This record gives sequence, C-alpha cells and structure tokens, in this order.
Amino acid sequence: MSTPRKRATIADIAHRVGVSKAAVSFALNDRPGVSAELRDRVLAVAAELRYRPNSAALALGRSRVDVIGLVINRPARTLGTEAFFPELMAGIQAGLSETHTGLQTLVVSSLEEELAAYSTWQATQRVDGVIVVDPRRDDARIALLAELDLPAVQIGSHPSTDAAIPSVWIDDHAVATALFETLFDLGHRRVAHVTGPLDFEHTELRRSALSECARRYDAPPPMSIETDYSAEQSAEATRALLGGDERPTALVYDNDVMALAGLRVAQELGVPVPAAVSVASFDDSIAMRLVRPSITALTRDTYALGELAARTLMEVIGSDAPVASVAAAPPALSARESTAPANAST
Repeated sequence: MSTPRKRATIADIAHRVGVSKAAVSFALNDRPGVSAELRDRVLAVAAELRYRPNSAALALGRSRVDVIGLVINRPARTLGTEAFFPELMAGIQAGLSETHTGLQTLVVSSLEEELAAYSTWQATQRVDGVIVVDPRRDDARIALLAELDLPAVQIGSHPSTDAAIPSVWIDDHAVATALFETLFDLGHRRVAHVTGPLDFEHTELRRSALSECARRYDAPPPMSIETDYSAEQSAEATRALLGGDERPTALVYDNDVMALAGLRVAQELGVPVPAAVSVASFDDSIAMRLVRPSITALTRDTYALGELAARTLMEVIGSDAPVASVAAAPPALSARESTAPANAST
C-alpha cells in the first residue's frame, strides 16, 4: 500500500526557491513587494509541488474570486478558424452572467501545461472552479483536480465516473453511429475517418463506432488517420486517402475546418464531391452551409452546451453535496449536397 502524498506547504516552496515564507505568500497572492521573476519562480514551484492552500487559509482569505477557468489544449492557430470553441465560450459566458462571474481562458500546447495551469490557479486562488474539455482515457486531469479539491465540470461523452466531478455529456458513440450508418445506408463501404488526437476519448468512441458499423454492413476494415485538428494535417491526410489504391467513397472529418480542407483537396485533385466521394463532418458552422457543395454535418447547439456546463459548475461551487451529471441535447444530422449514394462504378 502506497504512502499518502504529503501536502505541500508554503515552507516547502520557500525552501525550494530559497526565499522567505513571506516572499512566497506575497508571490502567491500577487501582492507588491516581489519581482516578476521571483513571482514566476514561486508559481512554477507551486505548480510542480501541487501546492493548494489549506481550508483554514481559505477561510481567512477571500472565499470566492468570481472567476472560472477554461484551458484549451489546441494549436493556437486553429482557434481563430474553428467554430466550436468561440461558440462554447459564448455559451459559458451566458451561463455565468446571472452570477456576475468571469471566465479566464488559457490556450496550451500540451497536457503537462494544462496540469500545471490547474495547480497554479488553485495555489494562487485565481479561479473558483474549471470546465474541462476533451476527456481522455485514464484522465490525469481529473485525478489532479480531485487531489487539488478544485471544483470542476467536464464536457464529455458519458456520465462521470467520479461523483465529485460531474459531466455535461453527449453520447458520442451513439451520435457517431448515426452518422456512419447514414453513409453505409447510402451504399458506401469504403469509409475513412480523419480524426483528431487519438488520446481524446470522443475520438476513440467515434473510431469504434465506425469499426462496428463496418462489421455490421460487411465492409472492409475502415481507415482512420490521426491529425492535430489543423487544416494542414487534414489536407495531407486527404491527399493520402484519395491517392491510394483503395480510394474511399466517403470521408468523415472530426471538425468543420478539417472537412473544408478535405473538400478543397478533393476539388484540387479533380475528385468530384459527391459523385466520386461523399464528405461529412462531426462539427457544423456557417461556412459548411455556404461552401459548394454544402457539407453534411452534425449540427449541435454548442452555445447551449457551454451555458449548461457553466450553470452546472456554479452549482458544484455552491453545493456541499455531489452534483449529478446532466445530459445535453444531442446534435442532429444536417444532410446537404456533399453526400450521395455510392457510385457503383467508383
């Protein structure tokens, strides 16, 4: 049986940095009297040690800061073009408006940076809670948030397995199954999936849904290509798929930016959509309706999803009892010009 981890203290941080406990306290609470360089060193060590103030210190200080946090682990260049996150953040802001609570957003490029952000936010009491997106298998973030005792809600694919951290969820496996079955019912048997990172839980659920559909429809094993959600990697994956010996008759993309990039590549290669290949997306946006051919997509109310997540987190912050996970409205399939029955001669 492992020994419980000793809770880090201000003295531990002071010893590591080589300064007084008073200096550490000033740095953690963003008070004048310490340099920016020292403050950064203290915050880095606090995050490394997973420091969190004890309940007595919280009781003596300010119990609420009226701010919640959202960490987005994505290439920063994709956020300006991907519709999901701006709509989600707008919904979160709407869900917070009644309580006059603000939203602090941080864009990071790795899981390690995201974990460090939660530790720093808790150590410095900068947020009252966080909304977590893109759940992973054996998610280290959920374990850390539980250890930090930082209120949290996750936007996920199923009810939470941790009673302390509820989820606002949509059944991604069922949604993916409905999309893939639509393509198989149109006669497609070579269906390829251009995915986001494979360590995201919803990516794996979509891949498994495609494999299950392929088996039920007696189709060849489907192909999946992993990307970082960017248009560049989606275009590269599409070129590889359309240039292969067994060209798919249907391509499904994990977001709207990827689908638009894939459509452009098909047009550049002279592969007609949907006559030779159908195109569909798990995310929708105004661009999907305006491009020609317009792209079949799953249309979800991302604004309402963010609003529900924010309201659920405020309930968690204000309650001493566990808060139940809550199901969000599932997306609906918007069939458009980019999908058609499979051409038997393809």
